[in-house]
Amino acid sequence: MAALAWHYSRAAEAFCENLMRIRARNQHKGTVVIRAASAFALLLLSVAPLRAAEEPSGCDKFKWNIDHERAALTASDRAKLASGGEVAALPSTGMILSLVKPADAKLPTPPERAPKDGTFAGFTSFKAAPKAGIYTISLSAGAWIDVSQDGHFLKPKAFSGATDCDGIRKTMKYELSASPFVLQVSGAREDAISIAILPSE
Repeated sequence: MAALAWHYSRAAEAFCENLMRIRARNQHKGTVVIRAASAFALLLLSVAPLRAAEEPSGCDKFKWNIDHERAALTASDRAKLASGGEVAALPSTGMILSLVKPADAKLPTPPERAPKDGTFAGFTSFKAAPKAGIYTISLSAGAWIDVSQDGHFLKPKAFSGATDCDGIRKTMKYELSASPFVLQVSGAREDAISIAILPSE
């Protein structure tokens, strides 16, 4: 199931768990409300695969050429980084960032999107971008990323993603200044993820 469908399924599962707690506490009350809530939970579960089907599929569905990003993410000489480390200079190829449970990740700043239970998180710091400009930050798998620089989160200038493209799941464009920045990853389903940060063409 695609990443978006997985998030919808997790939301539905959590909703159903809460519903069962309510049912246990109110066995003789709120029957109409409980029935309506049950119907809503079923609706969430049925919508998940439909939303997954709406996601672009295939490498040709990205909004811009991703050949360089894909090559960097799948290169055999990718640098291996432990969460919490610092990188002196941006590698010319991709990186494999090890991830841990969110409670153990000790992210410098709480992510803008709270991570789900059962996912992984991590971060790495960079002393500086080679020069100010637009960079693509690409991931091999679905996850939430936060880029912070000069004390605040940066907003992506552009975003593109697609399923069923080996080696790359999403790519974003950020405007970085020539100063230190931090890349945080959360919500990943595996305990490692490949990342590529490249000058935008």
